[in-house]
Amino acid sequence: MTREKIRKIEGIIAMTLSTLAALIGLFWLVFILGDVLVHGIKALNLSLFIADPAPAGVEGGGLRNAFIGQLMITIFATLIGVPVGVLGGTFLAEYARGRKIARLISVLSDIMVSVPSIVIGTFIYAILVRQIGHFSGWAGAIALSIIMIPVVLRTTEDMLTLVPWTLREAAFALGAPYYKVIIQIVYRGAATGILTGILLSIARVAGETAPLLFTSFNNSFFSTNMNGPISSLTVTIFQYAMGPYDDWHAQAWAASLMITIFILFLTLLGRFIIKWRYK
Repeated sequence: MTREKIRKIEGIIAMTLSTLAALIGLFWLVFILGDVLVHGIKALNLSLFIADPAPAGVEGGGLRNAFIGQLMITIFATLIGVPVGVLGGTFLAEYARGRKIARLISVLSDIMVSVPSIVIGTFIYAILVRQIGHFSGWAGAIALSIIMIPVVLRTTEDMLTLVPWTLREAAFALGAPYYKVIIQIVYRGAATGILTGILLSIARVAGETAPLLFTSFNNSFFSTNMNGPISSLTVTIFQYAMGPYDDWHAQAWAASLMITIFILFLTLLGRFIIKWRYK
């Protein structure tokens, strides 16, 4: 058998195995999403969004408190994590360009992206919740912001690095100070990529449960007080799925569907922005 035939056989085998692996992964993805869609649509109703939870064992009620709580925690986490991530990425790409500290922080950011979220939850529990003496929505927001920071930081660094240095030099030649060059020129050139990274980081934390179990915990009643335990959609799904009541299970499926749709929307929005900006 010639070497050319051997290479063709190896190529066919590799292509077959790769295709089979892709089909297996696609099957389970479609199976999971289809299961969530079928069970979630059955449980969707108006009271799910406008009513608070009914007492245990009583049919009816909704998850208004969980939707509002999840929205508040996510918004505050974004307000904390996005500025820190953008400023950190700006420091690495602009002020620490080529230095050892920039490479070190970049490596640590990559490691932080892969750290299990439950580790971050226990960390915030140890340094914040235990010191205060009670769970709080702020602790949950801080935990989620820590998960967001490395994603936004690395995205910002990469996007700012792609902006040609000649644009900065042209601005310097006109007498513009460095901070104005960054704000008015560099940020504008990298705005689409940075925004995409922010959207993906929000999608990353929108479905997190483990950090909130140790920080914001949960609340069976409607509350907007971030200084105390506050309900969240992900923790409510966890508790309802583990509960003994069929009505709880149905509401958990409906809440799972809403989170899936939200994450899908953010992901598609990010891809649309990239396609629109970079054709």
